[in-house]
Amino acid sequence: MEIIRTNSSNQDFKKICNQLDKELNARYGHEQAIYDEHNIIEENKTVIVGYINEIPMAIGCFKQLDKDIIEIKRMYVSTLQRKKGFALKILSELEKWAKELGYSTAVLETGKKQPEAISLYKKANYEVTDNYGPYVGIENSVCMKKIML
Repeated sequence: MEIIRTNSSNQDFKKICNQLDKELNARYGHEQAIYDEHNIIEENKTVIVGYINEIPMAIGCFKQLDKDIIEIKRMYVSTLQRKKGFALKILSELEKWAKELGYSTAVLETGKKQPEAISLYKKANYEVTDNYGPYVGIENSVCMKKIML
């Protein structure tokens, strides 16, 4: 997989985001509306797109929460390319980029109906933490945290 660093105006990123949104809507139905406003990515300069044979297949990005903490967002691998280690590569590259920019901690939110995502993040040494920010009180949310060394 070739990984590029880009921004949220990248058309391949937008295309894969649409695939992600369709999958989330299929999994969560009307519940997904609660999360939609938190998944809007506007003018993000820390976006990654992964390509296989020059075809976009995976994405991820992060945004700053405070001077030390970033939030991982929009992690997705196209269905035909799953279980090949690409999600872990995207996540590792996001963490590397965040550390280069001086961040020490990453947080993220996923849902209880995404056990493969929870498994991925645990494999990458994320630990379940209290729900933060807009996810406080949302029972379906699973928030995770990692101190990036």
